[in-house]
Amino acid sequence: MEKINKEVEEKIAHLQLIEQNLQNFLLQKQTFHSQLLELENALSELKNLKEKPYKIIGNIMILTDKDKLEKDLNSKREIINLRIKNIDKQEQKLKERSNELQTEVMKELKKNESS
Repeated sequence: MEKINKEVEEKIAHLQLIEQNLQNFLLQKQTFHSQLLELENALSELKNLKEKPYKIIGNIMILTDKDKLEKDLNSKREIINLRIKNIDKQEQKLKERSNELQTEVMKELKKNESS
């Protein structure tokens, strides 16, 4: 019976770790969504811009080509979208594993109650 309790404790600890990972993914996704919104706004402003645009690099602004800047922003947008999709996939796998562990823990606990 102690072995079952030890296994249940380990599964509960694993569940807690999964929950922490899910929280980390949520924070990362929020950060990426914020960056994505900034990129979308920059691209929108760039389309309406009549003069030559400037690009901020470090602490300075540099005059840059509009088409080159647009390509750069679109590339960054694609990378962020890929990162979000990757996080979504990892998050889904963790949720599935969490559900499996929760089911196993509940079965173990019910088994211990009836013993």
